[in-house]
Amino acid sequence: MANRQNRKIKFGDDVSGGAVEEAGTMKNTQTKADTKFVGRQRGRIGKAPVTVDFGSDEDNSEEENEKLATGRKPVDIRLIKQKAAKLLPVRESLPVYQVKNELLAQVRSAKVCVLIGETGSGKSTQIPQFLMDENKKGIAVTQPRRVAAINLATRVSEEYGCVLGREVGYSVRFNNVSNRQTKLKYITDGMLLRELMLDPLLSRYSTVIIDEAHERTILTDLLLGFLKDLIFNKRADDEFKVIIMSATLDAERFSQFFENAPIFFVEGRMYPVERYYLGQPVEDIVDTVIKTVVQLNQTEPTGDILCFLAGQEDIDRVVDTLNKLAPVLPKEAPILVPMPLYAALPSHVQMEVFRPVKANQRKVILATNIAETSVTVPGIRYVVDSGLRKVKVWRHQLGLSTLLIAPISKASAAQRAGRAGREAPGKCYRLYRETDYFKLSDNTEPEILRSDVISPVLMLKKMGVNDILGWHWLENPGRESLVAALQQLYSLNALNDRGQITELGEKMVVLPVAPHLAAVLIRAHELGCLGPVIDIVACLSVDNLLMSPPSERRDEVNERRKDTCKLGTIYGDLLMLKELFDLYISLADNAERKEWCKQLCINFKGFKDVLRVRRQIAEYMGMLKMHEGDGSLDAKLVLKAFLSGFLTNTAIGMPDRSYRTVATGDLVSVHPSSLLFGQRKPAIMYIEYVYTVKGYARAVSMIELEWLQEVAPHLLGSREKIN
Repeated sequence: MANRQNRKIKFGDDVSGGAVEEAGTMKNTQTKADTKFVGRQRGRIGKAPVTVDFGSDEDNSEEENEKLATGRKPVDIRLIKQKAAKLLPVRESLPVYQVKNELLAQVRSAKVCVLIGETGSGKSTQIPQFLMDENKKGIAVTQPRRVAAINLATRVSEEYGCVLGREVGYSVRFNNVSNRQTKLKYITDGMLLRELMLDPLLSRYSTVIIDEAHERTILTDLLLGFLKDLIFNKRADDEFKVIIMSATLDAERFSQFFENAPIFFVEGRMYPVERYYLGQPVEDIVDTVIKTVVQLNQTEPTGDILCFLAGQEDIDRVVDTLNKLAPVLPKEAPILVPMPLYAALPSHVQMEVFRPVKANQRKVILATNIAETSVTVPGIRYVVDSGLRKVKVWRHQLGLSTLLIAPISKASAAQRAGRAGREAPGKCYRLYRETDYFKLSDNTEPEILRSDVISPVLMLKKMGVNDILGWHWLENPGRESLVAALQQLYSLNALNDRGQITELGEKMVVLPVAPHLAAVLIRAHELGCLGPVIDIVACLSVDNLLMSPPSERRDEVNERRKDTCKLGTIYGDLLMLKELFDLYISLADNAERKEWCKQLCINFKGFKDVLRVRRQIAEYMGMLKMHEGDGSLDAKLVLKAFLSGFLTNTAIGMPDRSYRTVATGDLVSVHPSSLLFGQRKPAIMYIEYVYTVKGYARAVSMIELEWLQEVAPHLLGSREKIN
């Protein structure tokens, strides 16, 4: 740690473990089930923390918060102030509060500062409040995830003693609980980028805090680039400040990016966390998680469990199995209450994990890496870590994305383990060998290095950036990736021959969907088929809407889908989505809808999200009064609209029933999950191209060959003039 003192200003006492340290004595543990772990315990006992509980039985759902913020529900401000006064001693005991004056002095002296706040330091809740009296204008605190923004705003409004949505509020997709008088706003990265497009100077804010910067999402990296340009070129006044906050020690990159900004360190508070590893690798991670939870429930009398899994499908399987097991487990153990936590869930469902359960019950939270940072769920004593995450990797050379399940990094493993030590000594069960842990990379690869950058590039063009390659990239995605994005935008008519944004591109960048889908929506409006296209785009915008049926039900489910979707069997999967959507909304009640979804292996919760996305897109497109069945459904017009956004995702049928892509001539096969699998069409269009054992087209629809010349003469023939 000595080298850390060379240029970092340290606040508080000696550094204590913000992440679970990898030191201590070995300990062998034999568990009752056949899952065997080898344990390692921290050698040093950490300081006892004061718990900041972001969830209590007084928290409100997202809808209730909105009622509070807009004044539709009467509130007693005296009770709010009384609660804030009771919370003040809790705040004052946090490490960051104890160095408040020194911290404020350092923030005042620098235009940009990087703050390393260890787990439990209170940085996300306290530092924004410290600055409220210091700032003439507003303060924006970014969060990578909706659930974190909502939770933090709810907690801070309680601490500050105000109604949520007045002095303290939040802005996330689908919900804005703030107003013009809001001084402190917790906001997702994407929403702040939208504000930046409307107001390039962010003139309503005097401080922007980038929280959880270590997660390095594409949107966070974009924000950092815009803020660098803003603070050193466009808003050179001393009033405007930027604070970068991170929970890990990888701060040098942020400091250098902002011209050697000072780095400050605030220690955190954690109880010791005992760690266990498997002796042998396992084949079925879902089964191993279930066994580990059951044995924990039988051997540990108190404390909730947080399990990290790769994705939604694994989580839903574990939740279903534990719900079936809970009533038949031994009565002397707590009753298991499994709760899912992943990004696709509506916010009010995500908030359920913060609510207490009965004394004889035990929460088992099944989460993706959404629970690694940002939010603290009270009561967690045990973490079960699969060591896996789901990542989408974009291969710009091939123009395809692949969804992979990949090992986490050591930094992520430490963050996950740290969730168990927030309130009391905890245990972390890592479902992999210790030797496998040492093979993990130190840090998670930034998202921008493995993602399609077409949306960021279009946004940069909208903001007047001409030199895309030489822009302020915290991590440059590389010339090849950027050129591929420019070519895609050119093919969509979003850029003209000189690389400037077109009138169409200006419209596309405003819509809350990817550029390809934005092009589809605009074309559908011109063709007069916007209603059905919005429905389909909304379905495509929700992950895992159509789930993969179990192998024993695959043929049955596929036949049901074919029998249900007559247009889909002729025209393909886009029309199938429209038919399924229409059937879903035609059903009488949720019970009937759930049963129908179960029969067709459709995500019932996903369709609820479809309705929300559909409403938002309709508002952006100016169709505020939409009714089911607006306009007749012209299948060919709908497909032509989609072709304008996915022209490069087309393939021509060969005599041997194979398909070759129009763009590269590569072989591609129709995925077995498609309704067009096994059929022969003159040409096809697909939304996704994934590679497993070979290249597969997913979400496939038929097209006619003459449509290709009709839709995109600028690519397949002479280039027409673009506005």
